[in-house]
Amino acid sequence: MELPRNPFKAALKEGRQQIGIWCSIPEPGHAEALAGCGFDWMLIDSEHSTVSLGTVQSMLQAAEPYPTHAIVRPGWNDAVEIKRILDAGAQSILVPYVQSAAEAKKAVEAVLYPPKGRRGVAGITRASRYGLVPDYIARANDEICLLVQVETAEALTQIEAIAAVDGVDGVFIGPADLAASMGHPGNPGHPDVRAAVLDGLRRIRAAGLPAGLLSLDKAFLKDAVAAGSLFTAVDVDTAILYREARALARDWKG
Repeated sequence: MELPRNPFKAALKEGRQQIGIWCSIPEPGHAEALAGCGFDWMLIDSEHSTVSLGTVQSMLQAAEPYPTHAIVRPGWNDAVEIKRILDAGAQSILVPYVQSAAEAKKAVEAVLYPPKGRRGVAGITRASRYGLVPDYIARANDEICLLVQVETAEALTQIEAIAAVDGVDGVFIGPADLAASMGHPGNPGHPDVRAAVLDGLRRIRAAGLPAGLLSLDKAFLKDAVAAGSLFTAVDVDTAILYREARALARDWKG
């Protein structure tokens, strides 16, 4: 059995825009439905949701037959949690709240096997197709994609240093936490926050790495893509559900 190719990592290397959606509802059937909607990637979020490790694996299995690539966000930059997510079959990881080059290096070590990293070795996991992928341990690093998330004003000052860490494949800006750190909690649309995000995207691209972003503001997303966002998440599953449900209620109840 062949080692699964990571089409998302390949697309970023080729400079092709990748449009994504956030998936935070912890249910495999829901992940499967989203995976069939036509997005290039979907983010299974186990940081700000109740998605557990077992559910992560079930959601990865449900999404796998579809062309949408599933990325997983762990709750923290924790080597044990990341190791278990990778063993469950994830090939792309978005590590939250990376503040420095040292923390980015820690994330790199968590996702890569030695000698490049410190990922723990297990022979019979879903990642290796339960031992059926020849030389999985020797080849897995090639298809692992590590994205790190900068989401504070302090982290933005470290973009160039973070992007220079060998093994980081992309840098993602989180506007919500950034807004809070800049003194505008709950207001990622504040002009100062928007300016900081756009500047950060440009600096990530100038540093030679793909840049990413999540926003629900369509106009701002266009500005972000123009500034260099290459893996761009355009909505959140729960936001879509509640937005449409509330609109239906308003339409029918007046």
